Amino acid sequence: MLQPRGDQGDDSPGSSVFDLPVQPSIPHPAAVTGTQGPTSVDGDVFHTTPAPQIVVISGGSGGNSICNAFDNACFVLPVSDDGGSSSEIIRVLGGPSIGDIRSRLVRLIPRAPPTSPLSALRTLLSYRLPVDVPEREARAEWRDIVEGHSRLWSGIPNDRKETIRGFLVYFEGEVLKRAHKNFSFLNGSIGNYLLSGAQMFFRSLPSAIFLFASITNSQANILPAIVTSHTVTIAAELENGTRLVGQCEISHPVNAYPSFEEELDGGEGAYGSLYSPVDGMGETIPHRSNVTYSQADKDLGYEPLKSRICRLYYINAYGHEIHPAPNPEYIKSLSTSDALVYSCGSFWTSIVPCLSLRGVAPAIARSSSLRAKIFLLNGKNDRETDGYAAVDYVRAIASVLNAHYQKPPYGLGNVQTIYPVSAFVTHLIYLEGTSIVVDENDLAILGVRCVKIKGQTEDSEAEHYDSDVVRRAIARILA
Repeated sequence: MLQPRGDQGDDSPGSSVFDLPVQPSIPHPAAVTGTQGPTSVDGDVFHTTPAPQIVVISGGSGGNSICNAFDNACFVLPVSDDGGSSSEIIRVLGGPSIGDIRSRLVRLIPRAPPTSPLSALRTLLSYRLPVDVPEREARAEWRDIVEGHSRLWSGIPNDRKETIRGFLVYFEGEVLKRAHKNFSFLNGSIGNYLLSGAQMFFRSLPSAIFLFASITNSQANILPAIVTSHTVTIAAELENGTRLVGQCEISHPVNAYPSFEEELDGGEGAYGSLYSPVDGMGETIPHRSNVTYSQADKDLGYEPLKSRICRLYYINAYGHEIHPAPNPEYIKSLSTSDALVYSCGSFWTSIVPCLSLRGVAPAIARSSSLRAKIFLLNGKNDRETDGYAAVDYVRAIASVLNAHYQKPPYGLGNVQTIYPVSAFVTHLIYLEGTSIVVDENDLAILGVRCVKIKGQTEDSEAEHYDSDVVRRAIARILA
């Protein structure tokens, strides 16, 4: 049996993965765990109530700020984001989007002193290559990293360094096989490259997640909403009949940074344009490269959609609607957990893609273990939900889940079950200073109880959630 070695320092280059130092696990006094005080038995044996298990449906950045509020959580994330460096990986290599998953894995790396291996790992795996430089300069820095010479490797034990480098080398090999597509390393995320390389090597995204979590000594339980090796694309239909394809086009359309082939050919490469298809084997949906969306872009506000979104669905490479099956572990977790939380974040492109799947609605509505189904209302609306009141969000969840993501059976008795709103949402948590209209009477009629809380404010910013605030609110609901 492997045992931690106590004869080496924290920064030992030969330490095993089990040696990485972490902060001691001390229950928060107001934790969501529901942990009761220690109970003495025979004077020296203590027992505590186990922490309730919570399923958290969220996107990347929207849920990252509160993910530490959950002590025993299963995080379900979509794999349909087509922005950031994921967009370039998808354009050249295909596969599911891993940006949101990588972001959550990095956020859940245990806290550790700045000089520890865990801190060095966090720095490496959250690092992005420069964007406002010539492509050759970004490639030179990537070469320095993959060859093991970069300062970013400082403080990382040799076993983890060579493991990570092995998958980065594998990733580069797959890129070189498609050299005609001129992969751009501008704005590239090293964590994304590791996760993508592992996913291609194992041909399994869950296995890649396990590897990432093992290397970083993380106890994160992260489930992709869909388990696939193919590119996942979402589309939104607006009430005026318009169709928007891809998360970026729906949520925050931006201009892409030029790819390397654009620099070579002035916009048209020898093998296609910036919008070249993934692999050329009948793939028809174009994929843009290096799509970035910064906090500065968010601060500029948004351009509202011409019409409200009426539904979101998945499409295949030919643009036809499809109905993917969810990750079986996702469905299983809904049948064994104590609570379900729809996290704050982009509603239509982060939360709904995890709901628009076969079998999710009955798994939520019929679960005998879920004691609460909690919706965290954003502090303000965005492009996807411009003009929404709180009741609109709740009704949209019910509408999405009551849609039927499979072909109806033929024959007699094919009545489709329509669940009430309260089968999917039992509680709504909202901030005291939210700019969204919250009519508690309208929500009560639908069977939804409201919990108003005071969020955090910093430097005259708008009120927002943090881990402690969410922890206390959920503990209050589950008490």
